Amino acid sequence: MKLGQKAMEALRREVAGRLRAGDDLVAAGCIALQGTALLVKYERETLRRIFSEGFLYDAEKNPERYGVRLKKENGDVFLLPAEKKEIRDEQGEGSGILLSEETGCSGYCVSGRGGVLCALWKLAEASGVGLKADLRKIPVRQETIEICERFDLDPYRLLSGETVLAGTADGSGFVEACRRAGIPAAVIGKAVTGNDRLLYSGEIVRFLDRPGQDEITKLPWGAEWKTDGIFPGQESKEICQD
Repeated sequence: MKLGQKAMEALRREVAGRLRAGDDLVAAGCIALQGTALLVKYERETLRRIFSEGFLYDAEKNPERYGVRLKKENGDVFLLPAEKKEIRDEQGEGSGILLSEETGCSGYCVSGRGGVLCALWKLAEASGVGLKADLRKIPVRQETIEICERFDLDPYRLLSGETVLAGTADGSGFVEACRRAGIPAAVIGKAVTGNDRLLYSGEIVRFLDRPGQDEITKLPWGAEWKTDGIFPGQESKEICQD
């Protein structure tokens, strides 16, 4: 079902730029770190029966270690490791990645409620393109995988406020720039012509559906992350700081 005009306008406010068919899709920052940390916070007593305190400590700290943030400076937007507060270090050297047409980034979207699959859908829908993405290439921590398994949650649909999806003509170059900056990143697929949005996992292929509620809302304490709209929204403001 096609989005109405107001819904499309709202969606495009969450996406910077537009994907072009042929763009590489890059995921910067590990997914579902925010949701995993919340699970540890609210379900610690359950989890400590299964996992060590060190394991749970790492899961709580992972958003700072393996996530990203956006920072604005003079109208430009830079991608930084979550632990970095400034675009330049004490020596004046740049530690951020400029997200702009000039640097080859045609469009990007901050993941948030609904997880990385929600962000993929937003990016493709707002750009009017299809996509092909390999779930196995998306950066995800082992702590997230194991904790999600305990609660039968899908990490690809779990709160991911420390992940940015970007489209670029040079995915490998973008990933290398991320790694030099200390950001985990990977090329996870491509934007394609048409409307088909396909997800691959080994020999399994399925369509990317319109987003539903975040997986965290399945928990008794997860109600505050529910949304009333047709897609979870407005996360792009949460990690972009002036």
